[in-house]
Amino acid sequence: MRIVSIHVDSMKYRAVSKTKFAEPLDEDAGREGSMTEGVVLLTCVELNDEFCPEEVVKSAVENILKRLDKIKCRRVMIYPYAHLSSGLASPKRSLEILKSLEEALKDEGLEVTRAAFGWYKEFEMKSKGHPLADLSMTICPKTNKTSDFNCHCPYCRSPLKKEELA
Repeated sequence: MRIVSIHVDSMKYRAVSKTKFAEPLDEDAGREGSMTEGVVLLTCVELNDEFCPEEVVKSAVENILKRLDKIKCRRVMIYPYAHLSSGLASPKRSLEILKSLEEALKDEGLEVTRAAFGWYKEFEMKSKGHPLADLSMTICPKTNKTSDFNCHCPYCRSPLKKEELA
């Protein structure tokens, strides 16, 4: 998983048109969103994340919480952003993982917004200008398991289990 984290004064978006992978949205609900004083997480789910989704989400939450603690912030917007990688997970699995990330962050007591998946969106962002305002993260699964694993994450070399992908 790739994440570009941006500490913002404000962020707003509007879903303009859908792709063939777009999640269904009501006519008005979910097509627009905004946030003030928070962190935008431009997030891309990669193919490797499909092998150990629970571990990737857990690792992402740990990394995001460390970041938020440093800047004293408890509000995030997960903004799907496929442009961070050329090795994308399937749309179905990407959406599942993004929803899992959303729920895991909420379980940690954060205020979480998730922008629509699979939609072309226009957005307007006003970022802060301090040394910790922008951060790029490559999230890998953290696991000590070795049995039944037959490939490795290309970033951290952690073992990955190849399972039947639906």
